[in-house]
Amino acid sequence: MTEETPALKLSEYPTPDGRFGQFGGAYVPETLVAALEQLADTYRRVRESDQFWSELGELFRTYVGRPTPLYDADGLTRHARRNLDGKLGAHFWLKREDLAHTGAHKINNALGQALLATKMGKSRIIAETGAGQHGVATATACAQMGLECDVYMGAEDVRRQRLNVVRMQMLGARVIPVDSGSRTLKDATNEAMRDWMGSVEHTHYIIGSVVGPHPFPAIVRDFQSVIGRETKAQSLRNMGSLPDAVVACVGGGSNAAGIFHAFIDDKVRLVGVEAGGRSNAIGEHAAPLSLGSPGVLHGSLSYVMQDENGQTADVHSCSAGLDYPGVGPEHSFWKDAGRVEYASVTDAEAIDAFLVLARTEGIIPALETSHAIAHALKLARELPREANIVINLSGRGDKDVEEVLRLLGGEVKPAEGRVRHQRQKRERKKDEPRGYVPPSGSSEEEDRVTE
Repeated sequence: MTEETPALKLSEYPTPDGRFGQFGGAYVPETLVAALEQLADTYRRVRESDQFWSELGELFRTYVGRPTPLYDADGLTRHARRNLDGKLGAHFWLKREDLAHTGAHKINNALGQALLATKMGKSRIIAETGAGQHGVATATACAQMGLECDVYMGAEDVRRQRLNVVRMQMLGARVIPVDSGSRTLKDATNEAMRDWMGSVEHTHYIIGSVVGPHPFPAIVRDFQSVIGRETKAQSLRNMGSLPDAVVACVGGGSNAAGIFHAFIDDKVRLVGVEAGGRSNAIGEHAAPLSLGSPGVLHGSLSYVMQDENGQTADVHSCSAGLDYPGVGPEHSFWKDAGRVEYASVTDAEAIDAFLVLARTEGIIPALETSHAIAHALKLARELPREANIVINLSGRGDKDVEEVLRLLGGEVKPAEGRVRHQRQKRERKKDEPRGYVPPSGSSEEEDRVTE
């Protein structure tokens, strides 16, 4: 009689062959197999290396500025509670990834993978970017480590994210516009993959999200999971408990996977928010988890936007970082397992939330993050006042100011009816933690915060 293999906890995926349930895997041409095997072997070694995590942790502390704060968003809370009775209206907290070096969560993964590339002896880095934040983060990591850097970017995204294009160039990267297809993130990824097929001997491809063939989804999630570990420790200190809900935007899904993973085995409501665009019509949104179907895109099986012939469909979002027809395989797995809820909000709702946060908290968020804020505002009105919602503020909105102005018709009206108020003082359980929360898999305690 054979013993049954114990079922994996959700946090223990992927399987050794890179599967999250039916999703994931590595659907790649033969030319990339050896490079992926080398990457997987190297990562397996360094994942158990305290020296690697100590080196990365030092960069997180002294270069990125980790841990990022968990901010008590009293102004946004007051806004959500308007016209509600005294029982409804959850309290908001913002995980301030916008305060990380370069202005977004993308630096966590870029530094981790660049350090990994040096362990493999690679001298050149390529990347794809949509909103430009991953491109800036990659260019930053390459400048810090002395690596050659080429970044592929759709021509439409070059137009609407001009500030980040200049930032990448100033950091020493070569930005390569892509004019094929829809001229956005999907097409930039296609070109980066083609480059890598011909340059694997000396080049590492830093994929910017939890997408692509195995082992990329797990690697990117692991480097981003510092967000969730910090949030968990900070919630226990500041709230005295875990949050009732955690909300994050989802394009490819790296910031959401990073904050969700620490809570995936806990009784915490997790909500991912996709780009609902202009309508539910194909080509008018970028919501594969809400409106797509399983298919293979960029080397892995996940939910994808496809036409009736199984061809990848065009998508749309006001946010360049969410303008992608697929999503990470782990998100697809979490959706089918019923563990994470996925919703979508429209362009108009996201732009409104962009202005709401700016005017209630003095924080201009990225348009990607604005999707999460828009849905969280709806969710807060359904929950009791004693509930706590954490929003992953994945990036700042400097890059989006010109595009939002264009979408608003070139005019931003001043705030009206603003009333001065005293911000609520909330009792803290302990001082805000300082230092880097070490990853699971190292020999350090997972919940320890080093001074």
